[in-house]
Amino acid sequence: MGHLMILATCSLNQWALDFEGNLKRILESINIAKQKGATLRVGPELEITGYGCFDHFLEGDTYLHSWEVLGKILQSEETRGILLDIGMPIAHKNVKYNCRIIILDGKVLLIRPKMFLANDGNYRELRYFSPWSPSQHVEEYYLPRIIRDITGQTTVPIGDAVIATIDTCVGVELCEELFTPNSPHISMGLDGVEIFTNSSGSHHELRKLHRRIDLIKEATLKNGGIYLYANQQGCDGDRLYYDGCALITVNGQIVAQGSQFSLKDVEVITATIDIEDVRSHRGQSSREMQAVNIRPYLRIEAQIALSSLEISMTPGFRPSKPIKEKYHTPEQEIALGPACWLWDYLRRSKTTGYFLPLSGGIDSCASAVIVYSMCRLVIQAATNDDVQVIEDSRRITGEGKDSDYIPKDPKEFANRIFHTCYMGTQNSSKETRERAKHLANSLGSYHIDFNMDNVVTSIYTLFNFVTNKTPRFRVNGGSDVENLALQNIQARLRMVLAYLFAQLLPWVRNKNGSLLVLGSSNVDECLRGYLTKYDCSSADINPIGAISKLDLRKFIAYAKNEFDISVLDEFLNATPTAELEPITNNYVQSDEVDMGMTYEELSIFGRLRKNERCGPFSMFSKLIHEWGAELRPTEIASKVKRFFFYYSINRHKMTTLTPSYHAETYSPDDNRFDLRPFLYNTAWSWQFKKLDSLAKDFEKK
Repeated sequence: MGHLMILATCSLNQWALDFEGNLKRILESINIAKQKGATLRVGPELEITGYGCFDHFLEGDTYLHSWEVLGKILQSEETRGILLDIGMPIAHKNVKYNCRIIILDGKVLLIRPKMFLANDGNYRELRYFSPWSPSQHVEEYYLPRIIRDITGQTTVPIGDAVIATIDTCVGVELCEELFTPNSPHISMGLDGVEIFTNSSGSHHELRKLHRRIDLIKEATLKNGGIYLYANQQGCDGDRLYYDGCALITVNGQIVAQGSQFSLKDVEVITATIDIEDVRSHRGQSSREMQAVNIRPYLRIEAQIALSSLEISMTPGFRPSKPIKEKYHTPEQEIALGPACWLWDYLRRSKTTGYFLPLSGGIDSCASAVIVYSMCRLVIQAATNDDVQVIEDSRRITGEGKDSDYIPKDPKEFANRIFHTCYMGTQNSSKETRERAKHLANSLGSYHIDFNMDNVVTSIYTLFNFVTNKTPRFRVNGGSDVENLALQNIQARLRMVLAYLFAQLLPWVRNKNGSLLVLGSSNVDECLRGYLTKYDCSSADINPIGAISKLDLRKFIAYAKNEFDISVLDEFLNATPTAELEPITNNYVQSDEVDMGMTYEELSIFGRLRKNERCGPFSMFSKLIHEWGAELRPTEIASKVKRFFFYYSINRHKMTTLTPSYHAETYSPDDNRFDLRPFLYNTAWSWQFKKLDSLAKDFEKK
């Protein structure tokens, strides 16, 4: 009769090297799990240190402090009576491993190292850790003295083993191992493991969640079993936002799902499971044919029953029913993911708000609306009595801990922490100035507006004094070199002024602290290099730096209705322009004309270059089949060559790119994601000759 059990998994907003805060959140999650009646609790990957420690994983201090924190967990009365799966780095025989520590009632049962490491895209785990090998290999680990004094143990098993409780068997699968072709859950399941835990540090990207959920469901669909997925949630101190979405599945069906975007520091989900459902699901003879031939895992005994006779005998207490998985649209993901990231960055940086230059264009508009979305999330959390959010809000706004201030209106809160500015010149239009002003009014930001022509003129005058030369814009007869230099002067001065106002506006408003400067260059313009190095796209952080122009337009259209901001229509209908050249009767600067390619084309080039790993020749070979019905082969070749030329001459700009929220797989962020040279032979002579030759062959046909 005792076959019902309550199992818990969680999402924690851990912070790299915040050992004290991380311990507090771990203990809180354990306490919540126990209050809900859970007998097993799973936490995210490397939860003691935070996932994003990077080269700090090479430092001995990180390992010492991890053991100290684990010691606190082992000593805590809160951790008794529940099987715990905790994540931290371990050094074994002077080799570093990414591990799970399985503990019960103040004892360490097993150290399970990660066997398949994430080492592409944003991840460089092989830089810090070694994979455990071979599978099912187990050794003895000699515990450090601080743990021996607590547990009375000298050695514990380390390796690829499983935990045998009184009533079932539990196996660990660590993050990337789920994504490998021959995942450990396959052999563990065939060997009788019924519960799989997966502790992850999985970041958010647009349209990514479907793949993760499909793999988690698939893990127990054919083989049967219970799958507990835990994840980090929040900004760990870098460009990534870990998007939570803890899951529990049974036999391929989701029975519990946590939030994907949340301001909560701790979120625990539980499900009531009938272990007999797993055993029934595994009743196929074909599965049993494979199971009898599987190599057995070493089983480490745990003196705990995960099932409970008490709840099994409680009338009306039943297993959790399957639910339909929840997904956000890409527009909702843009509204929520970067907004949560901005909140974490703001509260943890101890600054008092954000400063954003508004140009009247859709990019800075999108950054502003994301800040407003952040304000909405803060109001929602405060309304739900989130103590941490309320406390952070009081500190950021300068109200203090003893204040009774609770943010209740997003526009009122925005006016306290969000500052915008329109920096016009003689090349600016009335339309962009008005759009910026109307947007600021709609969002509630503290807005200033001024012309900076006298500052620009002073730079012209200085140059003339030194060189006795006066550069002119192209429309006034100047060369391309003069024209570009005059545009860059304006752009770079805006960056200087942005930081001046970000530092002093709180002082102007009789407040303490300073503001973080927000950038607003999108992923396509970064890819093409259509930005001035050290202009107002240079900022502290950028919420849209890895989001395409096409997705930003869809987001603004969504926000217009969802947030009830009618002025956003004006941004959707406006022609993208930098407004750095004089406007004449027959000339208005246009971004797409300047770039020589459309934003839609840039998005395609970006995905082929990064995701499909295409050079010029293979990119043309693919596009000839996609675009061949509308364009001649030589025209396609010309577009490909133009893209690679401008991409390569501007690659150096990516070395100074503002840290951006990572949301797109073709992000050109040189500092973490896109490791390519920044000094190219921009002629691409061999590649372009092969491309031209192929294009001519197609033309002949």
